[in-house]
Amino acid sequence: MAKKNKLKIKKSVAKRFKVTKTGKVLFRGSHIRHLRRKKSKSNLRRQKVPQRLRGVMAQKVKRALGKSIKTKIK
Repeated sequence: MAKKNKLKIKKSVAKRFKVTKTGKVLFRGSHIRHLRRKKSKSNLRRQKVPQRLRGVMAQKVKRALGKSIKTKIK
């Protein structure tokens, strides 16, 4: 019987998203790297907390990560 090839995970997706043990997809908010002075402090605090991705996009991320879904958010 022929050996099956392993599917490669999408590295760009693995860097940006994390799938929790329960299956939730988390990502970090954007716009907090630079030009922070004009943004409100409450907005910056809110952006630091990982946010949950839902719906079809979450399914697409899980599919792109394949079976190795334990990744870290950078």
